[in-house]
Amino acid sequence: MFQFHNEEFLWLLLLIPGFVLLWWVSRRNRKKKIRQFGDPQVVAGLMPEVSKSLRRLKVILLLSAFGLIVIAIARPRFGSSLMEVKRNGIEMIVAIDVSNSMLTRDVKPNRLERAKKSVEKLISELQNDKIGLIVFAGDAYVQLPVTNDYASAKMFLSTINPAMVPKQGTAIGSAIDMAVRSFTSENQTSKVLVIFTDGENHEDDPVSSAKTAAEKGIVIHTVGMGLPNGQPVPAPDGNGFLKDNSGNVVMSKLDEAGLKNIALAGNGIYVRTGSSNSGIELISEEIGKMQQTTTTSQQYSDYDEKFAYPAALALLLLLAELFISDRITRKKSRIDIFKVGN
Repeated sequence: MFQFHNEEFLWLLLLIPGFVLLWWVSRRNRKKKIRQFGDPQVVAGLMPEVSKSLRRLKVILLLSAFGLIVIAIARPRFGSSLMEVKRNGIEMIVAIDVSNSMLTRDVKPNRLERAKKSVEKLISELQNDKIGLIVFAGDAYVQLPVTNDYASAKMFLSTINPAMVPKQGTAIGSAIDMAVRSFTSENQTSKVLVIFTDGENHEDDPVSSAKTAAEKGIVIHTVGMGLPNGQPVPAPDGNGFLKDNSGNVVMSKLDEAGLKNIALAGNGIYVRTGSSNSGIELISEEIGKMQQTTTTSQQYSDYDEKFAYPAALALLLLLAELFISDRITRKKSRIDIFKVGN
């Protein structure tokens, strides 16, 4: 199995396009300055020792060396042996409403961002449990399958936004049905679904879906995002507020009654989140009371580090760049490999 031990350093590779842009801007400014002295071809004739090709080559060598150094720091390695790992925990799927109404600012900074912060807190408290992510609006989609990789869960969580679901609306029942299909088939493992939404369901029958899930042993907790009084829904582009077909501003209110019914049907609890994390703490306590089961998984235990190879190649490229001059010496200019003797 191949992996990077410090994969977060790979984000540094995104700097390479920026370096290329800076080089291009610098090259463009240099050309402008040359034009101030006269015709570029005439000026180039006065500097025959300057080689554009060698300059480009030096830039390519430097950028390639930088990329290889980043890869070396990320520590590429291959797994060499497998071992069985036993964990005591549960399976939890978090479903997050990404409909436009979740942009409402009756909780700060808005309902969706508050939900994401609450989910991040839940993930931070996990130890041997598995986590999965579902996003939903008019339809539901699996954002992250059930996994032990908490770092990936937080990474995917940070990317969640309303634009990722093409069909708007709120289909809580669809999210519940998707979660039921997304849990593993291990019957003895305790399973819990936590739904973050404002509860304004317009698409299906979430209570019926919750009852079906409960029959399969899945506990459903609901977390209400927002306030019962509600506020106008901001437009996704940030300009003003959403309006209906009649031109009226769309108001969004927290449907606590609906979310309580879903939690009741799913043998769970309902909490409302606000500026504090008190509601999330109640959810965490309920999850902690669930029966933990032992699961066995295969995991690579020994790894063969390969960072030395990109590091060595980067060093060679840097040495090559150091010894390559961007100017053609007179001695070199006299060399003609195509010259034929008299």
